[in-house]
Order: sequence, then structure tokens, then C-alpha cells
Amino acid sequence: MSRILVVEDEPTIADAVEYALSTEGMTVVRAGTLHAARQHLAAAELVVLDVGLPDGSGFDFCRELRQSSTVPVIFLTSRASEVDRVVGLELGADDYVVKPFSPRELSARVRAILRRVSARQATPQVKEALIVNEERRTVTWHGMTLELTRYEFRLLAV
Repeated sequence: MSRILVVEDEPTIADAVEYALSTEGMTVVRAGTLHAARQHLAAAELVVLDVGLPDGSGFDFCRELRQSSTVPVIFLTSRASEVDRVVGLELGADDYVVKPFSPRELSARVRAILRRVSARQATPQVKEALIVNEERRTVTWHGMTLELTRYEFRLLAV
């Protein structure tokens, strides 16, 4: 079950987002301020973030967040200008949704981002398969040291 942090100061919008995401089987934690959001951030798998909040800007919060975290962020805001959308995405947001919005579309966007994140985490990180250390004259293949003659080593090094 995915845990979504919704940072929205407007209760009716937060209610709609919570309902849409909870019907998809997600756990929703709500925060009406950036201060409250910081307290719940550690457990969040994705953040739905408003730009205009009573104690600061969602843009500033996203910038701060990107310095220490890769948690996905979706801006959900009434700021619809192209400049705002570009700024939000360049600050590191994964998506930008403008109010008024479709709760079903927002749920689909959340699911798509979570699928992408989980696929990325499930893919094993392949380190270099072949490592040639010319100084020590050793070769490793997927972590196993290979025994090579000096001619084989020279050929491989070339």
C-alpha cells in the first residue's frame, strides 16, 4: 500500500484528493502547512504539493526537498501560467497538475509515477562487468578474478 503525502491547505480539495487516492488503495496523510509536511515526509512514497501555502511556497519546499530526497512530487496548484509550470518541473517535480482538476486523472498520474519508481528500484544496478586493473595486472568479470597469462592480459588490456 503506497503512502501519499498531500500538502494542501484547502480542506475541500484535500478531501477530494484523499478520496480519489484512498479508493485506489493508497494511504493518504494530509498536511495543511509546510511545517506539518516536514513531520510526515520521511514515510511518504510520493508528495502531492500545492504552491500557495500559509507558511511558505511549495516551490521553495520542492527545492529544499530535492537537496536531500528523490521522493516523487506532483504539484497540484491553481497557478496555471507556463512560467509556473516550467519552474515547478525544473525544480524537480515529476508532474504539474492545474486546478480545477480531475481526481481520477490525478490518481492515474500518481499510479504512473509509482509504477515508474518501483520499476526503477526493482531493476538491479549492474556494476561494470569487466574491470581491468593494469597497475596490479588483474582482471575481474562480474566480481570474479580471472587467471590470465601475461599475453592474455596484454591482449585484453588493448
